[in-house]
Amino acid sequence: MFATIRVMASAVTQRIPRGYQMWMPTMPMVLLHAEHATESTPANAVFRVLPKMTKHEVKEYLIKIYDLPVVQVRTQNYMGKRMRIIGKRQIVYGKRPDYKKAFVIFDNTLADTGLGSIIPGMNNQGGEE
Repeated sequence: MFATIRVMASAVTQRIPRGYQMWMPTMPMVLLHAEHATESTPANAVFRVLPKMTKHEVKEYLIKIYDLPVVQVRTQNYMGKRMRIIGKRQIVYGKRPDYKKAFVIFDNTLADTGLGSIIPGMNNQGGEE
């Protein structure tokens, strides 16, 4: 009753050379705060990452994708805020998602984190006259 059509897979599909492939993780990192290097302290930054990311993954992510000289990574886990919404008929409980903060310390070769830097050729930056 039903006819099946067989097609040779090797004849229809061709192998495409892929060349250089790089695995791009689907792990977002949000920059919360960054500080420039001084004479006594190196440059550092604070990122908000997924709770499942480890210190090693954060370090490899910053080194391989952004080519940053990372020396040390410290992490802190945060529980999401619990909420209670009181309505007319019922009380609804909710919770914000958990998150993790990663505190990254960079090498002494990175003096400027790129925030607030002066771009040559631009006039009147930051309201300066």
